[in-house]
Amino acid sequence: MKDEFLRHIFKKQQEANSVPSNEEISNWALELIQLLYPEKSKRILYSIDELKTEFKKLEIELFKIMESTKACINCNHAQLSKDFFETLPEIYRLLNTDIKAIFDGDPAAKSEFEVVRAYPGFYAISFYRLAHALYKLGIPLLPRIFTEYAHSKTGIDIHPAAEIDEYFHIDHGTGIVIGETCKIGKYVKMYQGVTLGALSVHKSMADTKRHPTIGDRVVVYSGATILGGETVIGNDSTIGGNVWLTKSVPAGSFVYNVAEVRISTTKEKS
Repeated sequence: MKDEFLRHIFKKQQEANSVPSNEEISNWALELIQLLYPEKSKRILYSIDELKTEFKKLEIELFKIMESTKACINCNHAQLSKDFFETLPEIYRLLNTDIKAIFDGDPAAKSEFEVVRAYPGFYAISFYRLAHALYKLGIPLLPRIFTEYAHSKTGIDIHPAAEIDEYFHIDHGTGIVIGETCKIGKYVKMYQGVTLGALSVHKSMADTKRHPTIGDRVVVYSGATILGGETVIGNDSTIGGNVWLTKSVPAGSFVYNVAEVRISTTKEKS
């Protein structure tokens, strides 16, 4: 092999060695979530001052992660880290609405503790809420690392740029895809296998709205596919299972497939 090629690879290895792994970066987010929701951790803090110290430690760690990943070359990483932690009360408020929506909307949920501790929907939403706050501050890379980490754990793929309002309920969740320019209203409930995607994936459309808008109090059942940036699902609508939808529907709509199911006995089949 040529020396020039080897020097190029060696240089990349040296640069990569100074950057924490995606899992290490994602563990920062997990530690923050566990601090917000001690139900997810055995750790006990004994004073508010101790809690302040833990938040400050995570703020410094976020600064170090941004520095090491060169997340934003011309940004003040210390200020961005501080700005993120200023948004934490609002992130916490939103997450609490999500917990309530999941608990109130799922007859199988026995307690909010169970939702926090065991529900993959809340796991994915919690990483999304942190990622979206970082995204709004203009921090690249880290938001996508967080949501892809949650995706790998839950099968729920939420782009950090998607705009999701309060009281969001993911039920079961495996296979859900929520695209970059999606807008989702309040009190939306979504089941497994739902895709909120784009009609076209040309690179030239990167700065356009490619994904649908979902209104308030909408239920989207399993396997539904809703595509297109101009597609708007009106408030209080229900989208049935396995529906393929590429056009808008008015408020209060019930959209479903007309399917025929036939049942016959062995004798009738013969």
